[in-house]
Formats: sequence, structure tokens, C-alpha cells
Amino acid sequence: MAAQPIRVGVQVRPQHTTYASMREAWRRSEDLGVDTLWTWDHFFPVSGDPDGPHFECWSLLAGMAEVTERVEFGAMVSAIGYRNPALLSNMAKTIDHMSNGRLILGLGAGWAERDYREFGYEFGAVADRMRALRQGLETIVDRWAKDVPPPVRNPIPILIGGGGERVTLRLAARYARIWNMVARPDRFAAKNGVLDERCREIGRDPAEIERSVNVEVDDTRDSSTLDAFREAGATHLILRFGEPWDFGAVERLVGWRDSKG
Repeated sequence: MAAQPIRVGVQVRPQHTTYASMREAWRRSEDLGVDTLWTWDHFFPVSGDPDGPHFECWSLLAGMAEVTERVEFGAMVSAIGYRNPALLSNMAKTIDHMSNGRLILGLGAGWAERDYREFGYEFGAVADRMRALRQGLETIVDRWAKDVPPPVRNPIPILIGGGGERVTLRLAARYARIWNMVARPDRFAAKNGVLDERCREIGRDPAEIERSVNVEVDDTRDSSTLDAFREAGATHLILRFGEPWDFGAVERLVGWRDSKG
């Protein structure tokens, strides 16, 4: 894994802000040289005022397709239970065409109970949500094989988020082109090793899966922290930030990537 090139991204949090401000943050981040751009899939803020301004994920992804020109982009991550998987496959295909093949389909089992309750979805037990994720992945991949027209990149790269060893990492080993986890370097390294083992169990080369991790603004102030994530196996570091946008952190992360050659 150490031989893989380093990529960096930015997650522009769609809460406590405006669409105009997010659009400018997308453009500015792309101009600063990031490789990927991300939103998240919630219906309410997850920090700050719980009833503050918030915007819907897939509408924003359509906006990213039109506003940006170079970056790959996606949701970090889209909860499988919020949308019919067959419909979601078609939404992803359409946005992939809008962006000329730059979409990454980020998927997870979902965890924000308020989103489910207030929008009328069945929250269910963790096992139920994991089962829905497995079935949803099967449906999405099947639909892409049948759709007319097919996605520009067929299949669209799938990112799977989470570190559950019994189910999530097995699904990542089978379906993911990118795996993501929110963790500090030591825990990330441990889960990264488990994913390697899950790949070997099914005969997949672990090097086929890009390893991404989320970092915070403070992590960019000390390159040793970023180096620790790299040593833990991360090849794709994604900065999470909200308004007011700290573009200095974006510059530091891009500079760190460039310093690694």
C-alpha cells in the first residue's frame, strides 16, 4: 500500500451555511488543488444548533457536477436506507454523466436516528441496516450492468465507510474501490490490517482498495500527524471543515501531499 500515490480531499459540511457559500468553497478547494470533494448525507445538522440550516446530499452532488471541472466527488457517505437502491443507482448514473465520470458513490448503513424518525424511515437494529446495505450494494451493481445508457465509469467507484469487522469490512473487501474510516492513526492501522485480511479471504488483492481517512483542521497544523496517518496505511486524507471555511488548512494539506512527491 505504501507505493500508492497520496490523494487529498475536502468535505464541505452542508450545515449552518448557504448554498452560495458552499458553491464558492467547492470552487476554491478545486482551485487550490484537492483531488476529491465531499458532502455528507444527513437531513439535520450533526453539530451546533440541531435545527439550524442544512441541505440535502444528492441535490448538492448534482450542483457539484456542474460547478466543478476536475475533482472527483461524492457523499461521505450516503445512507442506504434513505433511498430505494435501484433509484439510487439511477441517480448516481445520472450525476456520473453530468460530471463526465467523476462521481464516487459513497455508501454506509446509516446511523443518525433523527434522520430516520423525522423523515418516516424505519430505523431498525444495526443488523437490519447492515443487511440493507448488503442487499443495496447487490441491487446497485446489478442495475449498472443493465442500465441504458450505462454509467460513464462502469461500475462507478464505490466507497464504503465504516470499520465493523464482521460485516462492513467484508462488504468493503468485495465491493469497494475506496474504504473510509473516521479514526486516529493507531486504530486506523488496526482496521486497515483487518481489511487486508478480508480481501485475502475472498482472493482479492488488498492493493486494489484505496484507503481513506478523515482529518480535522488541527491535524493539518503539524505534518507529523499527517505522516502518522500515512504510516498507518492511509493513501487518501480528507479534511472535514465547516463554515467559516479555513482554506489555509486546505493549502497545508495540499502542500503536504505535494511534499511527498
